[in-house]
Amino acid sequence: MRIAHAVKDGEFNAHLTERFGRTSLSVHEGSSIPHDDIPTSAPSRLNNDIRKYFELAKKPVTAGAWIEKPEFPSPSEILPCGDRYAFVSNDEALVDVGERIRPHKPEGAYENNDDYLGTKYELLREDTIRPLRKAVAEVRKSPFKDEAEYDNHSIGIYDPVYITSLVFSPRGLATRVAFSLSRVKKHIRWSQSKRLITGSLVALSPTDDAFRTTCILATVAARPLSALEQNPPEIDLFFARPEDQQIDPMKKWMMVECRESFFEASRHTLLALQHLMREPFPLSEHLVEAKQGVGPPAYIQHNPYMNLSSLVSMEESGNFENVNVLEEWPAPSLLSLDRSQSKALQSMLTRKLAVVQGPPGTGKTHVSVVMLKVQRDNLRKNDPPIIITAQTNHAVDQILRHTKEFEPNFVRLGGRSKDPEIKKRTLFEVRSTVPQQKQPGSLKVQAIIAMRKLTNNCSLLLAPLEANKPPLDHRVLLRLGLITEDQAKSLEIESQNSMGMTQEDNTGVLIEQWLGRYLVRCHRPSQPDDYGWGFEEEDFEVEQLEELEAEAVTRDDDDIEALRGDVFLLSDNYVGKGGSPRTSTAIRELLRTTSDLAEIPACDRGAIYNYFKHEVKTFVLDEVRKVAKEYEQAVLQRKVGMWEEDVRILGQQRIIGCTTTGLSKYRALISALRPRTILVEEAAETMEAPVTAACFPSLEHLILVGDHQQLRPHTQVHAFEDEPYYLNLSLFERLVQNNVDFSTLTRQRRMIPEIRRLLAPIYRSTLKDHESVKDVANRPPVEGMGGTNSYFFTHEWPEACDGNMSCYNEHEGGMVVGFVDYLVLNGVQPSKITLLTFYNGQRKCLIRELHGHKNHAAFAGIKVVTVDGYQGEENDIVILSLVRSNRYGAIGFLDSENRACVALSRAKRGFYVFGNAEQLARETRVWAAVVEIMYGIKTKTMVTNDQTRRVGYCLPLMCDPHHRKVWIQEPDDWSYIHGGCDLYCGGVLPCQHKCPYRCHPFSHEMVNCMMPSTTEKWQAYVRGGAAEDDAQYLQKVLDENAKYGEDIRAGPSSKKLVEVSPEKKSASKNANLLIDLDFSSPHQTRVSSSLANCASPKGTVKGKGKLVPIPNLLD
Repeated sequence: MRIAHAVKDGEFNAHLTERFGRTSLSVHEGSSIPHDDIPTSAPSRLNNDIRKYFELAKKPVTAGAWIEKPEFPSPSEILPCGDRYAFVSNDEALVDVGERIRPHKPEGAYENNDDYLGTKYELLREDTIRPLRKAVAEVRKSPFKDEAEYDNHSIGIYDPVYITSLVFSPRGLATRVAFSLSRVKKHIRWSQSKRLITGSLVALSPTDDAFRTTCILATVAARPLSALEQNPPEIDLFFARPEDQQIDPMKKWMMVECRESFFEASRHTLLALQHLMREPFPLSEHLVEAKQGVGPPAYIQHNPYMNLSSLVSMEESGNFENVNVLEEWPAPSLLSLDRSQSKALQSMLTRKLAVVQGPPGTGKTHVSVVMLKVQRDNLRKNDPPIIITAQTNHAVDQILRHTKEFEPNFVRLGGRSKDPEIKKRTLFEVRSTVPQQKQPGSLKVQAIIAMRKLTNNCSLLLAPLEANKPPLDHRVLLRLGLITEDQAKSLEIESQNSMGMTQEDNTGVLIEQWLGRYLVRCHRPSQPDDYGWGFEEEDFEVEQLEELEAEAVTRDDDDIEALRGDVFLLSDNYVGKGGSPRTSTAIRELLRTTSDLAEIPACDRGAIYNYFKHEVKTFVLDEVRKVAKEYEQAVLQRKVGMWEEDVRILGQQRIIGCTTTGLSKYRALISALRPRTILVEEAAETMEAPVTAACFPSLEHLILVGDHQQLRPHTQVHAFEDEPYYLNLSLFERLVQNNVDFSTLTRQRRMIPEIRRLLAPIYRSTLKDHESVKDVANRPPVEGMGGTNSYFFTHEWPEACDGNMSCYNEHEGGMVVGFVDYLVLNGVQPSKITLLTFYNGQRKCLIRELHGHKNHAAFAGIKVVTVDGYQGEENDIVILSLVRSNRYGAIGFLDSENRACVALSRAKRGFYVFGNAEQLARETRVWAAVVEIMYGIKTKTMVTNDQTRRVGYCLPLMCDPHHRKVWIQEPDDWSYIHGGCDLYCGGVLPCQHKCPYRCHPFSHEMVNCMMPSTTEKWQAYVRGGAAEDDAQYLQKVLDENAKYGEDIRAGPSSKKLVEVSPEKKSASKNANLLIDLDFSSPHQTRVSSSLANCASPKGTVKGKGKLVPIPNLLD
């Protein structure tokens, strides 16, 4: 970072009058760029389409009021005014009563393009803005509460906030602010906090106004951790409008955000929807008019012959190099695909709008990669690149890793890839390998020159506020008309008389002499004492935070964390003190009637200096806002100029990958490539609006791959997820609901049948098993579980909530981590275990339990993730922690069938659920059906099979060394076993001592014996000259050691864990589970439990149906 100064320190005031004179008259000269227009034609060697794209944005169009909405929300949209806003009961959020929010139409056609695009725009904009509006309304009502006192726990409030500097960066004119956490009263782990993340929207108001009349919007431009971790922390802001720019370093502000909202995710999509109204809209017959029949893409219709040789063996390849795909297709037996995959691939290649549903484990990514290879094989020299997009950076990188195996010429646009191979193909890296060519008339060069001139001019303007400088110079005041020639001369005469100073050597001291002791150094208030503050609960995993910020700032944008550019530190330096308060009018009148400033009483001079300071700030602020407007335009033109060069690089690639957010952010650049084929992965998890933004005028072929029965799009206003708005309805799901042709993959290659059967309530009979998952060589049984590869451990331990109102269950967490330790002791690799939960609070609880476990060093590689972050992933063993257990029957996220689908389908060979089965089955259809399946209920007579029953209040384990079954009921029970049963091992260690541990599956080579070695004792015995027989003495030592070892490992209790054998059943663990079924409706399944001999809290539960006891759970 470089600190820029207007001039050298010694010259600061030497020519300030002339500099101000020149600045005030010509600060806007020399930029060489029109204020509002981008040149419409580029040099002949550059692509002209990007300039045309931005010119088209200004084209008038007949549409609703939504088309004229600004990029950033206006203050009036955030700050409630009069009766314009009212509360609505469903989510207690303020809405504009003058505007009707049009709901989505899950079925049927829209009236026209305006109706369709306007609906998407208005809903998405309101979803983005409403959370901040609600936060501001609460702060306005009670402006001086601490954060914890507000009912809305998503409010972030920072007070006071001070401006410290301006940063002229390549991305724009940023304002650096320092802020206090005095109203947070907690230390923040910024690397895992969603506070003030890059791209988020904040509202500012003067502290003394507190949003009564003033609200200024800004976005977070950068949040470098080094700046956040200092005291006070600092961030960089971009004000939403140049006219909102602020510079006063002593003015106190309060800043408010909603931590549950993220503006950057929607900002570019909103702009894209407005632009789409001004250009041709391909596929509108299906998206707008809901037409069901889908024909082939135009380029396939024109030439249906394709090379399909990559789909078949080398021997058959010659027969499929020129196939009319509209009339013929290779037999499934010739392809390395199953029948459903072959049908889906044919649809992807021959329909201009292809929709492919891929249930868990059915290979939808594999089919997408095969399709891309066929498309790549059929690209001609001048064909545009194929665009790949997905909701997350992880998903984009995942499919690019596959495509790079057959196509090295690809570019990753935007994002922050962690894959080293993908990193090499980011636009930033590829650009650096291309020789720079001078382009006469390049807009980028013109813009950079203009930005530099504007920066230099602004340095002159900001000189009076530059940090660590003398008081205001009298010549500045003269030039601005604040004092007269006679008043300026009176200061010079007084200085010459008292100090003997001349015109040449009185720079910067006349005002200081005139004020005397009524001029003092200016300092900002110190930060409040943070002693005793605790740390705030983490909001995110680091990866989640990086995912959110990835599109806000990338290396394509030149800045990653900290903004680069010239930094101008701001300070008032000096302030006047003393004297009676005077209004500006009174001071102006005093100056008008006093030609000799020496006649003004000394006690009044401090107030007059402060008046001068205020007037100078006002003048400088007006001029800086003009510069800010020009600088904003120059930044845009620099971006256009860079994209004009980048389009040449991208045009040479065969495949381009970016997220759906990036698709809108780089829409002008991608549009200039004139793409005709776009593949959308995770299409059912993506809102409709970002996918609609992919409908470039050149688009002929849109392929949507996903599964609408897994995760749905996420909204920021929960009320918009339900009827009538349906904002979380993806384009993928809407097309399926409207009976547009789609294909479904049916054969899964992930889960063993025992786990796959749990998805029957969701997919019914659609999902079939591939032979590979039935082979125990591919999916061996889980170690230490005796063939029980799935199980639902049910309990009634109560949940709790953390500081972020996220649920957790500490007792359940301890049980889960004990089970993890058991699996690792039995030889399961930690990297093959995933701990999955619906709640971030439980994720943090599980991590704490893992770190606090005595064997925590052995847990490296275990994944602890939330369900929402694990779609598309899998692992050998998945342990699901459900958390919810309360007397109210509330189950929160667990009520979502889509989330349940993801949770149930991640495991390949072992799936174990921990939660309150009774409560879940009582409250939701899917979980009731899952519990039924795990009980082994197959018919209405509820005949059960001991081998298929997979639910109970005790977790069944198998001790392989002793062939005993052990049941674990409480977290403390894990302390009595070491991966086996509760018997002592009895084996002999390599040192010849008897193993002191209870039964364990791991080798004795891993046991660290703490007793003196037998060899040492034997040597001592020999040295002592004893005549006892060697073997006899050795046996005596071993017996003593064995006795000693058993004593020290016995533990504080003689508790024995339940052994499942007819003669050793524990009566205290004998249980009956009662199921009350109402077969009149599958939605009315009810499950309740009572332990016959161990005091279940609720006892026997009776319902409408017939009570049928299930045999002893411990059989």
